[in-house]
Amino acid sequence: MLSTKPKMLPRLDELEEGLLARRERAIAEDWQGEIDLDLTLAFLPSKREQARRFERTGPVPLGLPAIPHRNPQLTGG
Repeated sequence: MLSTKPKMLPRLDELEEGLLARRERAIAEDWQGEIDLDLTLAFLPSKREQARRFERTGPVPLGLPAIPHRNPQLTGG
């Protein structure tokens, strides 16, 4: 799943404006294929909320995995 960074919130607003304008024109011109923009528009609020939630909580530190010490004598190197 792709995460949206909080700094991209203005871009989501721009995308929504463009999609709404495209949808209006598709309806006016009777372009049936373009009316499927509703699905994309339906997911924009959840992406916006995800970015806002990330803005409040910040990144989750996962740490680095421990790498076992390699013994050069055992590996032949």
